[in-house]
Amino acid sequence: MARLLRPASRGLLPWRGYCSRGSQRELSKGFVEALEAVVGSPRVSTAAAVREHHGRDESLYRCHPPDAVVWPQNVDQVSRLAALCYSQSVPIIPFGTGTGLEGGVCAVQGGVCINLTQMDRIRELNPEDFSVVVEPGVTRKALNTHLRNSGLWFPVDPGADASLCGMAATGASGTNAVRYGTMRDNVLNLEVVLPDGRLLHTAGRGRHFKKSAAGYNLTGLFVGSEGTLGLITSATLRLHPAPEATVAATCSFPSVRAAVDSTVQMLQAAVPVARIEFLDDTMMDACNRYSNLNCAVAPTLFLEFHGSQQALAEQLQRAEEITQHNGASHFSWAKEAEERSQLWAARHNAWYALLALAPGCKGYSTDVCVPISRLPEILVQAKEELKASGLTGAIVGHVGDGNFHCLLLANPDDAEELRRVKAFAERLGRKALALHGTCTGEHGIGMGKRQLLQEEVGTVGLETMRQLKVTLDPRGLMNPGKVL
Repeated sequence: MARLLRPASRGLLPWRGYCSRGSQRELSKGFVEALEAVVGSPRVSTAAAVREHHGRDESLYRCHPPDAVVWPQNVDQVSRLAALCYSQSVPIIPFGTGTGLEGGVCAVQGGVCINLTQMDRIRELNPEDFSVVVEPGVTRKALNTHLRNSGLWFPVDPGADASLCGMAATGASGTNAVRYGTMRDNVLNLEVVLPDGRLLHTAGRGRHFKKSAAGYNLTGLFVGSEGTLGLITSATLRLHPAPEATVAATCSFPSVRAAVDSTVQMLQAAVPVARIEFLDDTMMDACNRYSNLNCAVAPTLFLEFHGSQQALAEQLQRAEEITQHNGASHFSWAKEAEERSQLWAARHNAWYALLALAPGCKGYSTDVCVPISRLPEILVQAKEELKASGLTGAIVGHVGDGNFHCLLLANPDDAEELRRVKAFAERLGRKALALHGTCTGEHGIGMGKRQLLQEEVGTVGLETMRQLKVTLDPRGLMNPGKVL
């Protein structure tokens, strides 16, 4: 196998030994042939355009292309690819839909990108046990389409039609988390190819129990690991009964604080809201333009309630009383499916609505999350600081669980503006930590929050994570440059 890789050029790190000399990096013919022997030549690419597509996500981080992209068809091929790369000290970068926001797919040290999207089977559905087993190419929309006539659904909804195993890898959540929880609450078992090619079932092969006290929580270890510990090749997910009835609503407020105070009061009153999303005035203006809405340009809450018809009537009455107490106006209900779909499509497209305000600019999203009691303080302060900063941006948030995003626009060629965006994001992250919150509620650490992670978990916490990483990936080849 050693003969498959060309010798390292002088001055390069040892793992770069498989690259040929010259200004354009190329894998040796022998190594490419070894990859092709595993998945077939049509499923291996070293074309520049393909590599560049796989070297970026939706974030501000510049493209870091891998040196090759491969498309395995099954777990055996993934295992063989990992073993091949690991035996030659070649970095491995998992790839799903590329919708991440923290540079998680950037191949900062080159290597082989393993695109898992062609493994797209729903392996097993257990309706009586409320569970399903999906491969990494299955997206959340594809799963819910498959479940349409079963009376079940998978509620974790980050907005983008992300791959479900990718959502597990980043610990994603979204608009429904206030009622149904995040990916951490909805993953029962994972099949993981470890860096050296061994296959791990984190809760035991085929198991899909709702609870267990058996040993360490290996499933929890890999949820949120961002591809740094292994490649997730299937996930066993918890399903939920589809609600009997659904109603959505919007209401606008005279101030940011009034909207956030309403959120806190509804939760304290135990109103079982399924979604409660905050959009500031700038974001509402952008959504009106982009999604053809006609909402007031003011701080606004989007709400949704699930339950029986009788229960919904009580929930709606209580929610309206609380919001009106805080000065809400333009209260509008959306009971028909088409109306609700338009409303939530506008919320999910908020990122693109803001980008449309400044063509040519790139977006960066902060992701802090704080205890719900501290949410009014930090969100009001963030709005004030955003205005004072001179940056173009808006605020949206899953405020029902204390998580919100400042979406910031910047010219990717303006180094000073990028510096100001980074400084704003770091200040906000540290403010969240000071309020006993976290620097990331759902996007992950990726490339840019590693210093904040250290401040959040402390020296001992970070060292423990490093020890786990070294145990599973002693050569540091799984998605290097991320998290730690």
